[in-house]
Amino acid sequence: MKNSFVFLMVIILIFSCKSKVMKSQMDNINYNVSVSLDTIFTDKISIRAILIDKNKVWYAADKNRFGYYDLKKNRRVECEISRDSLQLEFRSIAQTEKAIFVLSIGNPALLYKINKKDLSATLVYKEVNEKVFYDAIQFWNNKEGIAIGDPTQDCFSIIITRDGGNSWNKIPCQNLPKIDEGEAFFAASNTNICIKGSKTFLVSGGNKSRVFVSDNKGISWNVYDTPITQGHAMTGIFSADFFNENTGIIVGGNYEEQSDNSANKAITNDGGKTWKLIGVNEGFGYASCIQFVPHSNGDELVTLGTSGFYFSNSQGTSWKKLTDEKELFTLRFQNDTTAFAAGKNKLIRINIKNNDKRF
Repeated sequence: MKNSFVFLMVIILIFSCKSKVMKSQMDNINYNVSVSLDTIFTDKISIRAILIDKNKVWYAADKNRFGYYDLKKNRRVECEISRDSLQLEFRSIAQTEKAIFVLSIGNPALLYKINKKDLSATLVYKEVNEKVFYDAIQFWNNKEGIAIGDPTQDCFSIIITRDGGNSWNKIPCQNLPKIDEGEAFFAASNTNICIKGSKTFLVSGGNKSRVFVSDNKGISWNVYDTPITQGHAMTGIFSADFFNENTGIIVGGNYEEQSDNSANKAITNDGGKTWKLIGVNEGFGYASCIQFVPHSNGDELVTLGTSGFYFSNSQGTSWKKLTDEKELFTLRFQNDTTAFAAGKNKLIRINIKNNDKRF
């Protein structure tokens, strides 16, 4: 790791935003729900990772960029990290109380800690390897965090911090489960890691679609098979979310056959040990992100991908398409009725109106 590096900080203030409203087209499923979409900003940008911090929506993006949109001040602040002549693509983002972390894909892997107040960026981890490719990052608390990536040896790449993100250590392969040849993660929406209570869940794809579960913050792992489609490079689990330590959903499919909805969604009620396919041959095909609706008792879900934006109030057994938006990659809820989603060239606000539910 070099002792010095150059930051190019470009601050962009945008005080206007476009908006549009799209009402859902009701199909043969009797859902009394609709959505309206407000475009927060558009740009020539690719965003696969966002998080919500009070009144700010932070994002990690391509072309060396990260930033946030201030919902109170209605302005966008964007920064660019310059390191040599590298074209960095940040697909992972996480936060502690005082810092934001963005992690790049590809070689070299670069992880930056960003001060929330002055947006100064510090390189806290660097890994050089022709196979290196990090896919997701999350924090258990303000001191401990985890990032995961594709294998550089015969195990997944896992780095962990115990000091608030100032230093990160890669876990040796002898301390991790062995993986199948051709098994990896997908950097689709920063949802390959899900932390719920004392448990941490990782989801894989490719030649195998499996779930890795730790109840001691990454010290040891149990591995469980799933029925999600697998066996090819672009098949498997692309996203996971857990409502609590027991109930969780995984989605994905076949990126090369994106209409296939035969084995692309599954549910667990025992903490990831066993999985059952749901919505077989129903609803969406390939999906890049799945999220439980907050305070919905684990019944309500939303997902997005190339089939559009879908809603379920039956733990995924049936689905209702709410919009045809096909270029959104990732989504996070602000509250029960409001979520933010990002993807190709946009960040949007999604307002969900559910007439069958009193909020």
